[in-house]
Amino acid sequence: MLSQRQPAVFVGHGSPMYALEPNRYTAAWTTLGKSLKRPDAILVVSAHWVTRGVWVTAMSKPKTIHDFGGFPQALFDVQYPAPGCPALADRVQELLNIPVTLEENEWGLDHGAWSVLKYLYPHADIPVVQLSLDGSKSASEHYELAKQLRPLRDENILMLSSGNVVHNLRTIDWHDDAKVYPWANQFNQFFISRMHSREHAPLVAWEDFGDAAHLSIPTPEHYWPALYTLALQDEHEQAQILIDGIEMSSIGMLSFIVK
Repeated sequence: MLSQRQPAVFVGHGSPMYALEPNRYTAAWTTLGKSLKRPDAILVVSAHWVTRGVWVTAMSKPKTIHDFGGFPQALFDVQYPAPGCPALADRVQELLNIPVTLEENEWGLDHGAWSVLKYLYPHADIPVVQLSLDGSKSASEHYELAKQLRPLRDENILMLSSGNVVHNLRTIDWHDDAKVYPWANQFNQFFISRMHSREHAPLVAWEDFGDAAHLSIPTPEHYWPALYTLALQDEHEQAQILIDGIEMSSIGMLSFIVK
């Protein structure tokens, strides 16, 4: 019998414009999608759905959310009409030991999800469910919550987290020859080294790393999804880099897989 186990993936999603402008990062996502065993459904944790309490999308036809402004109309025209999976939403609610609200109307798939999924699975033919980030929880609470989702990997559910390990919009350099800030590179390399050595505790307690951490993570919602993928790692599994880089001086594009 073929194993039903799916990997856990973290993608540094970067600019929404990548949905229209393929590059080396999107090429890596495309390659990844072709390499994965087809899942029965996908559970996405996106930096762009922060809520009070934990929510999960439970509609059969999630809408494409364009949760940004100031971009070309062509980006607002992008649709990712993947079906939902109410049964997976119920399963998430069952696994988590806290109250989980089923979202059936207002939300859908935000750009943290669809801008990546359109390259992983361009036919939008695999059911997708999104799990929100409770903005009141600490990094350690998110990490522990994610552990409770581990059984899904053995149920042929692809666990996809989307954010950025380094994400400081205030310090972006828009010039073509922009250099990576030393602090951005320092924190990115710190994350990679601890990830490879399976030392999750320093990554959960990221604030202890000092100024480079605080500059790289001025707000934590883009960092938390990486902790979800790390929390899904079993003791015999390795984390492998899919693609790495820092764009516009302070947007980290590190993507990795746990399998």
